Amino acid sequence: MTADDLSIEYRSATASSRHVAVNGVTLQLRAGQVLGIIGESGSGKSTLAMALAGLADVRPVDEGAPQICGGSLTVLGTPMRRLGKKARRVLTLRVGYLPQDAAQRLNPGLTVAENVAEPIFLRDRRFDQNEAGKLVATLIDAVHLPLSALGLMTYELSSGQLQRVALARSLILDPELLVADEPIRGVDILVRHHVLNVIPELQAARGFSAVVVSSDLSVVQDVAQRIAVLQDGVIIGLGTLDELVTAPEHPYLKGLSRALASERQPREDEAR
Repeated sequence: MTADDLSIEYRSATASSRHVAVNGVTLQLRAGQVLGIIGESGSGKSTLAMALAGLADVRPVDEGAPQICGGSLTVLGTPMRRLGKKARRVLTLRVGYLPQDAAQRLNPGLTVAENVAEPIFLRDRRFDQNEAGKLVATLIDAVHLPLSALGLMTYELSSGQLQRVALARSLILDPELLVADEPIRGVDILVRHHVLNVIPELQAARGFSAVVVSSDLSVVQDVAQRIAVLQDGVIIGLGTLDELVTAPEHPYLKGLSRALASERQPREDEAR
C-alpha cells in the first residue's frame, strides 16, 4: 500500500460544501507488515481506513462517502482514483475490512457459522458447502472460540465473542490486507487484550499485511512495527514507537510520550 500526498474529502449532494478529512498523507505499507494509525476523534483515521479498504472514491459520488481529491493511493498494486466498479469488486475481495461497528453488522437472523461463511457465497453462490464449513471452523478455532459456537445466534454471544466472529468473517476470503478500525471498540475491558492478541497471531500465521486503527496508543503499540499519528487529517508523527516518543516536539506527541512513560513505570516497579 502506498499513499502519496493523499487527500480525501466529503462532499454534499450539490458539491457546494466540502470537508477535507485527510490532507496530504504519505504512507507506505510493505507486504507482511503491520501499520498502526492513531489519532483523536475527527483526526481522519477512520476515513483513511475506509480508503485503504477500497471504500473511497466510489462512483457515482454518494453524499457522505469519502472521495479522493488529491494525491494518489495504491492498494495491493491497484490505483484507487477513479477505480471502476468491476476492478473495485476484485480488489475488495483481497482486503478484509473490520469497521468500528463490525459486530453490530452481523446478521442477527443467521448463526455464527452462516455469518462467517456469508462472504464466500456472496463471491461464489456455487461454492461447496462442506468446504465452506471447514474454512469457517478453522477460523473460528483460530480466533479462540469453541466450535460449539458455530450453531449459536449472535444474541447468545458476549461483545468480545461477537468481535472475534466479525474478525473471522473479515478473514474468511484469506485477504492479503486486513484493515481493522477500532478492533476492540465496545468490547468488555476484561477481555480486550484477548481479542486484540488474535490479530498478530493470525497475521503471523497467515502472512497478510494489516492496518490497525485506534484512538488508543495501547491498542497498536504491541501489534504494529510502525505507527502513524494523525491530527486534523495530517500526519504529525510516523515511525516506531520509540521514535515517536523520544524527544517529541509536537504537543500531541508529547502527551503520548508522557502517557506511555506513566504506563511503563508500574511495570518497571513490578519487575524490580
